[in-house]
Amino acid sequence: MIRTRGLSYTYATGGAAPLRFPDVDLRQGGTLLLRGRSGTGKSTWLALMAGLRGASGGDLFVAGTQLGTQRGAEIDAWRARTIGFLPQKLYLSSALTVADNLALVYFAAGLPRDDAAIHRALTQVGVAELAARKPHQLSGGQAQRVALARAVLLAPQVLLADEPTASLDDEAAADALALLQQSASACDASLVIATHDQRVVQALAGAQTLDLNEIAGYRATEGRE
Repeated sequence: MIRTRGLSYTYATGGAAPLRFPDVDLRQGGTLLLRGRSGTGKSTWLALMAGLRGASGGDLFVAGTQLGTQRGAEIDAWRARTIGFLPQKLYLSSALTVADNLALVYFAAGLPRDDAAIHRALTQVGVAELAARKPHQLSGGQAQRVALARAVLLAPQVLLADEPTASLDDEAAADALALLQQSASACDASLVIATHDQRVVQALAGAQTLDLNEIAGYRATEGRE
């Protein structure tokens, strides 16, 4: 679950006005569509949920934990065990195989590597045969599936996806969205998708929505993510 009250974030540079986000209550296993043009703060909101940035004000509860009290290795381990994050830039290490990229999740969580679980996660997203390849040997769609397998490897309670259909054609976008929903459902994760893609908006017309186009301070922060 995700619960926010009075959440705000102030950028350290640039003199922009603080972003003040609407309150959110997302139940466990629910879906939230995070809408907004570039610069409205979608990526910032996701980073706050993942503990990658600290809020300037307000209260933030994610999967039963109040964020803001943890530091360093503690928050890193919490993130690895609790949050599945599919960023727009996939951040796969070019020096490592697909399987070894997934194994980094165990290192971050302070857990022993589990090759059987890595195989299951890759199988779940349909790329088990790519385990020994390196990222430069993957197509864009294959790399995204590998990143999704990494995100759901530890059965996260919250799955965050930042513009997962960007630059995809209609068929690939539909497949990516279906796979995200299936992966979240498999581990009963709350799913948050940040997007300005109208195809996603139409496909998830019944989902809970947070529209950041409407927040105060948009013009002052235009151009930021």
